[in-house]
Amino acid sequence: MTPATQVVDIEGVPVRLTTLERVLWPAVGFTKADMIDFYVAVAPVLLPHVRGRPLTLHRFPEGVDGPSFFQTRAPSHPPWVRVQRMSTFTSGKEVDAVVLDDLAGLVWAANLSAIELHPYLGCAEDLVHPTQVVFDLDPGPPATLVDACRVALLVRSVLEDLGLSSLPKVSGGVGIHVVVPIAPRYPYDETKAFARAVAAVLVRHHPDLVTDRMPRRYRAGRVFIDWSQNDAGKSTVAPYSLRGGVVPTVAMPVEWTAVERTVATRDHVPLVFAPDRARREIDEHGDRHAAALASSQSLPTPVAR
Repeated sequence: MTPATQVVDIEGVPVRLTTLERVLWPAVGFTKADMIDFYVAVAPVLLPHVRGRPLTLHRFPEGVDGPSFFQTRAPSHPPWVRVQRMSTFTSGKEVDAVVLDDLAGLVWAANLSAIELHPYLGCAEDLVHPTQVVFDLDPGPPATLVDACRVALLVRSVLEDLGLSSLPKVSGGVGIHVVVPIAPRYPYDETKAFARAVAAVLVRHHPDLVTDRMPRRYRAGRVFIDWSQNDAGKSTVAPYSLRGGVVPTVAMPVEWTAVERTVATRDHVPLVFAPDRARREIDEHGDRHAAALASSQSLPTPVAR
C-alpha cells in the first residue's frame, strides 16, 4: 500500500507527494501515481519544451470525470519552483505563472493533478517575442482527425512555398498542430497576422474544407484553423503532455509521413497515443519535436520586419 503522503528526493530536491492512489482516469484505472511515473519517464524529451517558459496548468483535482480548471496564476508552491510575472496579456492583468525548469518541478505539478501542461510561445526572458507560430487545426463534426490531417498537409504546402519548414504534433484529442519554429524577433501581432494570412489563403482555395472564422456555426464539417493561438495571452499544450479525456492520451509529435498515411488510409488510429505507446515511441525515436527548440527561420515579407 502506497502511503497517503510521502516526500521523495528528486535530484536533491524534496518533493511532497499526496493521494497517489487517486484514480484520475476511472475508465481505465489510471492513477495519479501512474501519471507521475509517465511524466518522470518522458521528462528528458518533455522538459526541453517547457523549461524556461511560463505555463498554464490544466488541473483535474478529482480526475477527468470531475471539474477541471486552467490555472495560470501560480498556486501555492515551494520556494524552489520558479514563477514569472506575466505582463503581456491584452486584458492588462498581471499574474505570476509557473515555470517548470526541472524534474522536481514537473513532479510537483503532476502531484497537483495538473494533467495538462500548456506553455506560452515566448520564454521567460523574452515574453514579447514568440519562438513559434502555431496552426491549431480543430475539426468540427462530422469532420474528423483525418480531415484535420488533410488540412495539415495543405498548411505544410503553403509554408514550404514560403521557404518555411514545419513540424506536426497530434493534440491528443481530435486535432493536430502544425508548428513553425522561428527566430524570436517578431512580436505577436506579426506572428498572429502571418498565421491568419495563411489560414485565409487556404479558406479561399478550400472553402468546403477549411474555415478561419471563430463562431462555431461556421465549423460544422470543416477544419477550423485557429490562428488566434498566436497571441501573447494564449498557451498551447506541450509536446508529450497528457490530455484530460475519457482515457489518457498524449499530445505527440509525429512525422509528416504518418500524417500522409492517415490521409491515404483514412485511419486515424495510428495517430492516437496512449501513455505506454508514447513511451515506446520515445524510447525508439527520441524527441521528434527537437527541431522546434531552436530556429533561425524568418517570416517572409510582408509579414517580416
